[in-house]
Amino acid sequence: MSIAAILGITPWPTLSVLILFVLAVFVLFFARDTAHQAIRTATSAIARGLRLASHSTTHLEARLAARNRDVLLAAGREAKERIIEREFERVAESVRKDLTNYPTLHRALSESIRRIEENHQNAVDVPPEAPGWIRAVDAVAQMEGRNNGAANILADIHKSLVKAHKEAMDEYRDASAERHALLHKMMPEWRAIKDVLERVYASVESLLKRSVAIDRHMQEYQDIVRGHDHAVSTLSSSSVVQFFVSGLVLLIAIGGAAINFSLIARPMSEMVGGTSYIGSFRTADIAALVIIMVEISMGLFLMESLRITRLFPVIAALPDKMRVRMIWITFCLLTLLASVEAGLAYMREVLLQDELATGALLRGEGAGELKNEYLWITTAAQMGMGFILPFALTFVAIPFETFVHSSRTVLGICGIGLLRAGALVLRVLSNAFHHTGKLLERIYDLPLFVPLWLEARAKAARADHSREVGEVQEAQT
Repeated sequence: MSIAAILGITPWPTLSVLILFVLAVFVLFFARDTAHQAIRTATSAIARGLRLASHSTTHLEARLAARNRDVLLAAGREAKERIIEREFERVAESVRKDLTNYPTLHRALSESIRRIEENHQNAVDVPPEAPGWIRAVDAVAQMEGRNNGAANILADIHKSLVKAHKEAMDEYRDASAERHALLHKMMPEWRAIKDVLERVYASVESLLKRSVAIDRHMQEYQDIVRGHDHAVSTLSSSSVVQFFVSGLVLLIAIGGAAINFSLIARPMSEMVGGTSYIGSFRTADIAALVIIMVEISMGLFLMESLRITRLFPVIAALPDKMRVRMIWITFCLLTLLASVEAGLAYMREVLLQDELATGALLRGEGAGELKNEYLWITTAAQMGMGFILPFALTFVAIPFETFVHSSRTVLGICGIGLLRAGALVLRVLSNAFHHTGKLLERIYDLPLFVPLWLEARAKAARADHSREVGEVQEAQT
């Protein structure tokens, strides 16, 4: 039926609209309970579904957080074990070196001490013996004073005493000079002992410092093993910092690889053909990228063989003899590829000069005008870059390993944040649908305010009538 037919039930459209409105109000009023139940059922079902999704997301977040915590603790424990192992190796090396030199130091100290003792014994000041003239003078003094023989004896004794005193003083001076010479000879021995003891003190001090560092690392390792929250937060912040730092270094390495690609792409087009394509890419570009990727792979295998990185446990578990062979093989291949790149860089410069000469000839200029006496500088620089960049890209393995290990933690943190935000959004939507159902019920009742008012008045009247009847019955009883 059309709108005109519906409004044509009476000759007056306004009256038709009023009749239709009244009929619709009565229909909505009689279907009010069913409509409210349908609205509550629909909104409650949606709210419960969103709430269930929110709980599932929260549970998934908790599982991801636990897994991220385990990964973080495992990575931190492995890194700390490597640090502690390296510290113990340094202590063992220092102790081995010191113990190797200990017999030499002991022998040097013993010889120095023995020489000092000998010189000290020789430098002892022995007091001179008392002269025997005292008893002779005492015996002469007991003789008669006027005896000329006694006077002559005393004069001879005096002369002998003076002479003996002079000889004793000369001997004393010689002995003192000899003692001072011996004491002077002891100074280098004291300095040698001082140097030896300083070396021993430096070794002991180094061991003490390393022991303090080992104690600190062991304490951190114990916190990681026990899973303390402080250790987890420290490892998390450290992983985030390492992620961004290693990412920055990788971006720099990508820039170096791009420069390396520009050095060899042009001469590779002359080798494999500039008109050959694989798909939508030139074969020369793919060949240049393959060379760079092989160089990076060789550098990665070289770092793994040197046990600087640990991305491939199979390489680290190889026997030492096989691992040394692999080091030499990868290094030789890397050197060969670097030499090939240096040759390609030289070929690039030659091709560039040929193009410039061809362009000059086409313009009618002389070829001699293009000669540059400083051309060898740019050629040598390009060849040097072509040879050095492959070895520089070798060290990309270190930030790459850090980036791979830290990305697990960073991605886990990002996933936890997204799941937490998703759980919050689902919880908000669940509450929103719960209140939306009540709002829809109120909107549904809005056109029915007249029947609802009449129904409320009728209920109030019945309640008053029932109360009056009850009062009358109570009064009769």
